[in-house]
Amino acid sequence: MNGRNALGRYGEDLAARRLREMGMAVLERNWRCRGGEIDIVARDADALVVCEVKTRRAGPYGHPMSAVTPRKAARLRRLASQWLSERWLARYGRPPTGGVRIDLVGVVLPERGAPRVQHVKGVA
Repeated sequence: MNGRNALGRYGEDLAARRLREMGMAVLERNWRCRGGEIDIVARDADALVVCEVKTRRAGPYGHPMSAVTPRKAARLRRLASQWLSERWLARYGRPPTGGVRIDLVGVVLPERGAPRVQHVKGVA
């Protein structure tokens, strides 16, 4: 695993922990299909949550929240729809009563101190 992959994996671990602390159930991580990858799929009460995780070291690259462009948001919506049809509907036979939401977790790793984890609900 290279440094970039390790950084992303660490950020996803922190994000999954944060979601669980908020009472969500993490259903799947790093789901891949032909159209891309979903970092985390979770359930928040009766809503299905597709979560994009962006991790950055503190520095000149900007905040990780700025990495979700309109194009990326559209891709996340397509992936959410595909996961819903392939996984959720196959298991439960009906859409989640709380709908589908796309969230973003941004993780900033400062040179010193604890990582900063920010969770934003309903970004796309």
